[in-house]
Amino acid sequence: MAENTDASMACPIRGPETLYERFREVGIEFTAYQHEPVFTVEEAQRARAAAPDGMPGAHCKSLFLKDKKGALYLVVCLEDRRLDMKALAGVMGSARLSFGRPELLIETLGVEPGSVTPFAAINDAEGAVSVFLDAEMMKAPLVNYHPLVNTHTVAMTPADLVRFLESCDHAPTVVDLDPATAQ
Repeated sequence: MAENTDASMACPIRGPETLYERFREVGIEFTAYQHEPVFTVEEAQRARAAAPDGMPGAHCKSLFLKDKKGALYLVVCLEDRRLDMKALAGVMGSARLSFGRPELLIETLGVEPGSVTPFAAINDAEGAVSVFLDAEMMKAPLVNYHPLVNTHTVAMTPADLVRFLESCDHAPTVVDLDPATAQ
């Protein structure tokens, strides 16, 4: 994995343009969409419906979690997944999980609630957050996430997502989330 020596890594990256520059540096192809702010899956679905091409690919959500021992996780899954937190802890091999406080999210990943994304790993220079990716999501030809703000969506291949995360020293763990899916 590449070591983060870039001076820009000292301050959190908060806007999409700087993130897009990083994608280009790493050689990642992507498509960016601009839309109204979205805070929920339902709002994101409406934004997609309004887009001329419907924003093709799998659409995803990211959950910032903390376990009772203080470990931090970012779980990235298909948007329609409903996860049972107790079962998810078992799948991940962690202690009891809860959602991380907004202040901790901002401090650790440099993003606001509603903008949680795997791309925020770029702001976790300390490597405090472990990234888990939904195996089903990784089968999609394209995956879509917010680029640090909830007024844009970025599409790329799952392989490029992994390459980006590895470039940020956050090699992800791909997990089968089916056993953690709530009934």
